[in-house]
Amino acid sequence: MATTIRLTRMGRKKMPFYRVVVADSRMPRDGRFLELLGTYDPLKEPPAIRIDEERALFWLNKGAQVSDTVRQIFKKSGVLKKFKEVRG
Repeated sequence: MATTIRLTRMGRKKMPFYRVVVADSRMPRDGRFLELLGTYDPLKEPPAIRIDEERALFWLNKGAQVSDTVRQIFKKSGVLKKFKEVRG
C-alpha cells in the first residue's frame, strides 16, 4: 500500500481549515485516512500549524510520500530538518 501525507479540507465555505493526514494514495482527498498527524489553519496570522512530529517522522521513515503543500508545512514546522538529520 502506497501511503501519502496530505491535506484534508475541513471547515465551511470560504473558511478553509485543513487536517494533515496519512492516507492510502488511492483514497479520495476527503476520504478515509490511516492517521491524523495535525492541523493547518491558513486564515490565522501567521498561519497556525500543529504537527505531531514523532508520528510524522515515523511515517516518513516508513516511506510515506509527502504532497507539495505538506512538504512546505513540514519545512516551516521543522519536521523535514529533523528527518534529514536522522537520515543524514
